Amino acid sequence: MKELYRYQWYQKIYEQTSKIHEEARAFAKKIGLDKLKDDIGMYPGSSARPGNLPSYVLDEIIKINRNGKTPSVRSIEDQLREVIKSIYGDEYDAAAANTCEACLRIAVSTLFQPPTMRLGDAYRGRVIMPYAEDIEWLGGYGRAFPPRYKNLLVDRTVSGGELGVEAKSLFNLDIVHVRLDGAKYDCHGVRWNPTPLLSNVNEEKSTQAIAKAAQRQAANLVGFAAIGYDTPSYGHGDLDENGTPILLKRISGIAEEYQVPFIIDTGGSIPIIGVDPRNIGCDVITYSMDKAGRAPCSGLMIGKEEVMSQIRKGMGLGGQRYGETSSHGKAVYTFSDPGRDTLVGLVAYLITLRDRPHLVTDPIDRFHEILLEEFKYLEPVWTQEKLIFTKTYQFGGTEINFERTWDDGRRGMPIYTLEDLWANTNPVVSAQDVMGVEPATIYAGKMFVTPGMGTLDVEGNLIEEYARIAAKSLVGALNIVNKYAGLKT
Repeated sequence: MKELYRYQWYQKIYEQTSKIHEEARAFAKKIGLDKLKDDIGMYPGSSARPGNLPSYVLDEIIKINRNGKTPSVRSIEDQLREVIKSIYGDEYDAAAANTCEACLRIAVSTLFQPPTMRLGDAYRGRVIMPYAEDIEWLGGYGRAFPPRYKNLLVDRTVSGGELGVEAKSLFNLDIVHVRLDGAKYDCHGVRWNPTPLLSNVNEEKSTQAIAKAAQRQAANLVGFAAIGYDTPSYGHGDLDENGTPILLKRISGIAEEYQVPFIIDTGGSIPIIGVDPRNIGCDVITYSMDKAGRAPCSGLMIGKEEVMSQIRKGMGLGGQRYGETSSHGKAVYTFSDPGRDTLVGLVAYLITLRDRPHLVTDPIDRFHEILLEEFKYLEPVWTQEKLIFTKTYQFGGTEINFERTWDDGRRGMPIYTLEDLWANTNPVVSAQDVMGVEPATIYAGKMFVTPGMGTLDVEGNLIEEYARIAAKSLVGALNIVNKYAGLKT
């Protein structure tokens, strides 16, 4: 009997999880996963399980600890600034923290939060942010406005809820969520929640909606915020000739008109080879350097000198009062200090991106080709023509969007929420898991696949045998789940 409603359909798929896992184990043996001597995975995009450091990073950390000297943290931090300025120019600066989340907290507190140390009542500030995916990280620093969006953060991540995510909100800051034109916010998954589907976003009309929101909130407007991935799944299918998302450029223009800062969170991305913040025009852009990047666990901020000067002072990096242009001292945000060895590894990775980018881009290119080859075996066949493959150096891999399998009024490949990912109720993810593969990151109608989880050798080169078998495991898991979802050929 065909399930009448979508929630019933998802429930029936979930109830067949044991059968899906049984077939997944058999498929793993068929493609030889049980014979591999090393771990493999699809996406080293979690700080909970990052990929191993390549030699060009690890060797520098070992060298600085074995050369008989003890370089100051300040000297390494100055190297970081030099590398960033050599790429983006003297009008830009940088700072590192222990995580990308720390970077966001520092940037938001410095640039958006109204002052609290004056007489009288503190005023409230409002930040405008497109209602997209992954908004809980940057958007979680303010209270949702209008209140209809206040529950968006509740289940997000393994630490969801008021204490885990929402309690980080600053008491005098609001986040105004603006719906994007052409986006769908349908409910999907077992952990039933609104799921932003953004591959058909209309950039021009969305810009108009954001501009209208700015006009309404002008009296309290303190800034703009956005997620900065350059792919259709994040509403950025329209790129300029430099590969820069046009919607982000237009938001930057609105921010400039109102003379307020614009912060972009692109935690799972790679600087230098990715989108150039100068082309966007944003004030600050943040990265989580141990995810798609292959640096030690750390966060990186790159931004305009004017705002980075304020941020660096709050981090104790702004220099001694008696006359130094930089330091590494005690300040408000010393809790976010990454430490010297982390900085050494981060600088080594950034130098590689600047001087030898092919070491990072070549594996991305080849893995993308392998994925295109293996997805020719996706079933049912009609789903193949509905997929959007996006190779992106910003993200460090390939995004595979399958929203359009739901076109023409039919049910397509099951769409699961990020909440399903954390609750282990996404059967594609759990099928890869029982195969012995660290799963691809799959939610909101998209898949992220990046080299680095056991698919790179110590020098950072792609191990093609492992990359191909990883790709086979993903296609196999999708085929099994599609079958139990009742997708017809």
